[in-house]
Amino acid sequence: MNITMILEMAASAGDRAVITAGGRSLTAAELLRRAHAAAHRFRGRQAVVHLGANQLAYPVALFGAALAGVPFVPVNYRLGEQQLNALLARHPGAVVLRPADLDALLDERPDVEFLDPPQDQDSVAVLLYTSGTTAEPKAAVLRHRHLLAYVLNTQEFASAEEGDASLVAVPPYHVAGLMNLLTNLYSGRRIVYLEAFDPRQWLETVRGERISHALVVPTMLARIVAEVPGDDAGTPLLRSLAYGGARTPGPIVERALRIFPQTGFVNAYGLTETASSIAVLGPDDHWQASVSDDPAVRDRLGSVGRALPGIEIQIRTDDDKPAPAGESGLVFVRGEQISGEYGGRSALDAAGWFATRDRGRLDAEGYLFIEGRADDTIIRGGENIAPAEIEDVLLAHPGIVEAAVVGLPDPEWGQRIVAIVVGAGDPAEIRQWVRDRLRSSKTPDAIVFRAELPKTETGKLLRRTLLAELETTHA
Repeated sequence: MNITMILEMAASAGDRAVITAGGRSLTAAELLRRAHAAAHRFRGRQAVVHLGANQLAYPVALFGAALAGVPFVPVNYRLGEQQLNALLARHPGAVVLRPADLDALLDERPDVEFLDPPQDQDSVAVLLYTSGTTAEPKAAVLRHRHLLAYVLNTQEFASAEEGDASLVAVPPYHVAGLMNLLTNLYSGRRIVYLEAFDPRQWLETVRGERISHALVVPTMLARIVAEVPGDDAGTPLLRSLAYGGARTPGPIVERALRIFPQTGFVNAYGLTETASSIAVLGPDDHWQASVSDDPAVRDRLGSVGRALPGIEIQIRTDDDKPAPAGESGLVFVRGEQISGEYGGRSALDAAGWFATRDRGRLDAEGYLFIEGRADDTIIRGGENIAPAEIEDVLLAHPGIVEAAVVGLPDPEWGQRIVAIVVGAGDPAEIRQWVRDRLRSSKTPDAIVFRAELPKTETGKLLRRTLLAELETTHA
């Protein structure tokens, strides 16, 4: 099977708009015809490199590449010249689609000859470059079977209500952008693209396009929340708002729950290598956590929910044994949609498990709590300390908007704890705030104030960048 099956099924379901961008729309039949036209151009090339934003030509290029049987490679078009050239050098013989080339993909070709799509579900569909927050970006390999497994296990065909529309503002080179296209086409929701995110424009589009579903990353959600002056965003038709891609501060989620009172919230956790989400905290979970008097249930608002159908999650101790409920360890996942492959090298173990390199824990009901990257663990006096635990306490402080905790070398303790915060307050009082809620060994040795934290476009903290800066200034 090939992902073009999704587009073919959508085209057979009726003649209606499925993609809207820049004031223009395409039906599934029009998209399919243009994809076949593009496939004629792409056949025989090594790959299709996409250098564009969210626009109508993006799905044309994706499905055109699938029809031609070549990998699709969406690339961050904002990369510097040196970075971009280095990345393009990895794909000799590829078709490189820049803005002018993408516009040409939308030309009318009513008499195009339709091709028979390749049926090898194990062939490479997409190469997605990871964000590179801890190392050089590497291409995660997503095969047709991985993408189809996610769609078919999580969606029902044509299940959307008439008039449903999904607003997509995450970039096309992010796995969430890719999978939102496939899942919305399959379920029957019209996709509305925003070429660039702006909180005011996002809210206006939700109202003007009668958006029923939307996906944002934490930085977007924070800016949307800040844009709403009162306690109601005025988006009564918005039934579902999904957020994910990085840790979302609890106060932001709680504020969002208040200003979108008629909206069901979904926290999604996944990685590029897992072909999107592997765990979800659904609307009912959000509601129960927000009204419950049970601390354990309320704490679930800080979780990423439970495993999706077809996904197994296992927590392993540092000696590679399954951890009991409630105990922290390394997060491993297994399932049909899991790729765990980079450039022909599989990272799956012999039993098919993929090491996410995240630390976390599962509670007795199977809710997954992510504590941060394993590489971020601070070892102070022989004790393993998860930065996320301290960051959550800092974010509960009334004067702190954002927080990051890192470990710097220390001759006595091995590492000392440094908290970098956006906001205001007295350092001694903030340290006491943490000490009162955790213990002295987890209290930051220093508080550093900054105007902002370095992040990727999708809201992931650039911890390596932050560490490098601090090691220079606080050595």
